[in-house]
Amino acid sequence: MKIKLAFPALLLCLLLLPATTKAQKKTAPKKDIAIQLYSVRDLIGGDVSQPEKYKKYTDVLKHLGQMGYTAVEAANYGNRKFYGRTPQEFKKDVEAAGMRVLSSHCTKSLSPEELASGDFTESLKWWDQCIADHKAAGMSYIVTPSLGVPKTVKDLQTYCDYYNEIGKRCKANGLKYGYHNHAHEYQKVEDKVIMMDYMIENTNPEYVCYEMDVYWVVMGKNSPVDYFNKYPGRFSLLHIKDHREIGQSGMVGFDAIFKNAKTAGVEHIVVEVEGYSTGVEESVKTSLDYLLRASFVPSTYK
Repeated sequence: MKIKLAFPALLLCLLLLPATTKAQKKTAPKKDIAIQLYSVRDLIGGDVSQPEKYKKYTDVLKHLGQMGYTAVEAANYGNRKFYGRTPQEFKKDVEAAGMRVLSSHCTKSLSPEELASGDFTESLKWWDQCIADHKAAGMSYIVTPSLGVPKTVKDLQTYCDYYNEIGKRCKANGLKYGYHNHAHEYQKVEDKVIMMDYMIENTNPEYVCYEMDVYWVVMGKNSPVDYFNKYPGRFSLLHIKDHREIGQSGMVGFDAIFKNAKTAGVEHIVVEVEGYSTGVEESVKTSLDYLLRASFVPSTYK
């Protein structure tokens, strides 16, 4: 009699088990989150042309895709290549790892002569090649990663004019052009204007967007949300960063940032990890897992 009672109970448990597992799979988070490859610089290096380096590079890309990252932002464009790979090869490498190519950090500073004259014809020739290569790699964005604090407001305005022209050329080729901040952009130039504010106000939103690095905004003693409200729609990309792994420091109010992302005009989010508490791959996985679990991070902004 006991056996007869136990068997139906066991059968019921076995029948319910697959349904529970299926439900768990349904609730597993899947979100559109890119990674800045500078985060894994210690693993892939800068030139993967040697066979042993290439294998490590492709293994790292594969692991990032397996973790759940969906896209990459490059940080090693030079000599018309990405990590020593042609634009077409780089695109193929990323897609073979189950991700897509989103954006790239690169720039060309003006020479002293160009800055003084306001004639940046020579630098724009470099940009024409750069834009062609990024288009061939399947990029959606090219982002200038930094600009030192100019000595004068006149020099700052020259750079704004330069960025407008770069952005205009990007748009003509189906790409978007942006600028990525650090903390120093919140300093004043000639004690007259805040560098970041001046740049946003003097670049054409049709040609120039901004990739806000939320950590550096906080380190510059400012509020990302305040900037969203001050300049709505200007921040197409967000660098999601913390002191080390994302969400570990408590310094950055990620919940408020994500809840106001619509005001900012966010289209994509990009993880960047510069400092590590653990191994590099574990660190970037911990950062991703934080965002995947966070209820305030949507599955996509597109």
